[in-house]
Amino acid sequence: MLAIKNNIMAEGAARHLGMSYDNLAQSIERLSSGLRINSAKDDAAGLAVRELMRAEIAVIRQGARNAQDGISMLQTMEGAMGSIDELLVRMKELAEQASTGSYSTNQRNIMNNEFRQMIAEIDRIANFTSFNSIRMLNSATGYNIIHFGTGSQITVNSVDVTSSALGIASANLIGDGTAAMSALAMVTTAIETKDSARASLGYMMNRLESTTAVLNIQAENLMSSESRISDVDVATEMATLTRNQVLAQAGIAMLAQANSMPQMALNLLRA
Repeated sequence: MLAIKNNIMAEGAARHLGMSYDNLAQSIERLSSGLRINSAKDDAAGLAVRELMRAEIAVIRQGARNAQDGISMLQTMEGAMGSIDELLVRMKELAEQASTGSYSTNQRNIMNNEFRQMIAEIDRIANFTSFNSIRMLNSATGYNIIHFGTGSQITVNSVDVTSSALGIASANLIGDGTAAMSALAMVTTAIETKDSARASLGYMMNRLESTTAVLNIQAENLMSSESRISDVDVATEMATLTRNQVLAQAGIAMLAQANSMPQMALNLLRA
């Protein structure tokens, strides 16, 4: 029906044009953000799953960093034990040197003084080596927990490599040949005890490195899953954008045509 008061064709064209513009705006938002889900109205269930995955990914990544920090802590302790190792080797060398009968008492006293300084240095390293104020070389009962997320953790036990724990705390060990030979056996036992403690730190570093690798793989897999839920398919969305652009352009053209219809009625009135 040709009418002047109500332009039904223009109303319909305007409604369809508005819908095309809304769809066009959504396509542009998705392509500009790179996300298929930008708000809950896009996909409420998908948004809920995505946020849970993002939280889990964040926890796993922090767990991997926790493991790396744990490795750094153990490397610090193991490096200090390397210095203790060098001191014990020197002490064994001094004990062997003092065991022979070709040195005077004064010379043995010099060796003994150096030996005692080595013991004091071992105690200093064991008691004061720390990582973030954490000491792990002066107690056989201490421990630290490395956490990797809900219900997942590794307990790292501390070790005791003080002179008393190693059995070399005597003040005068190589003052004579007999004492020096006894000290030789004691230092050998101390080296074995230290090696066992040092190896335990090595085991834990290897375990933490394996844990880090597993956590990184888990995070990668979860990111892949989150991407499939949340990320926009650029090729598909570009096709949708092109279609919406064509529909919007057609809507504008048809709205212009619909708005010209009342003019036809006026032409009849003029006749």
